[in-house]
Amino acid sequence: ICMLSIVWIFVAYGIGSIPFGLVFAKTFCHIDPRTGGSGNVGATNVARLCGKVWGGATLLCDVLKGAVPVFIAGGLSGDSPLNPATAVTLTALAAVFGHRHSCFLGFKGGKAVATSVGVFLALAFWQLAIAGVLCLFLIWRSGFVSLGSLALVTAMPVLLLVSGQFALLPLALIIMVLVYWTHRENIHRLARGQEKSWIKS
Repeated sequence: ICMLSIVWIFVAYGIGSIPFGLVFAKTFCHIDPRTGGSGNVGATNVARLCGKVWGGATLLCDVLKGAVPVFIAGGLSGDSPLNPATAVTLTALAAVFGHRHSCFLGFKGGKAVATSVGVFLALAFWQLAIAGVLCLFLIWRSGFVSLGSLALVTAMPVLLLVSGQFALLPLALIIMVLVYWTHRENIHRLARGQEKSWIKS
């Protein structure tokens, strides 16, 4: 039984790798999101190409890819030879890594935001809720999904630190660095005033 949580880390990667955006776009819109818009398989690009319904469905499924494996890992970690926090952290990172480097997409994928939200939904609900409000406010005021996403992952380590959730800090910091890296082109466009607004998309 103690091996179960270790095996689950690999299962979490497989779950995270499922490209729901590609599945929905191809099945229901006959569009490959990798060849249109931003070329990303995430919810934002699917919404641009296929409409908000399928973009919303992609967002929900990508969030669940992070939340479900982590939630289950929490129950398995008591039987793990790993420290419980370590087992959960590795499971969370596996799901996020799967979303970012999907084995079904030649180890390419989305920008890791939605699945990261799912991870924190299972681990730090109230901190995520506060960061989520900040994220949505910035998207509403600026029209830039990328800006809201960056604000969310930046706020999470601060909120975890303030609330004393020190065990989750390494995970939050790793995810923050990863999301900044995957958004490096967006950051450059934001700095140049060339980022595409969600409102105008």
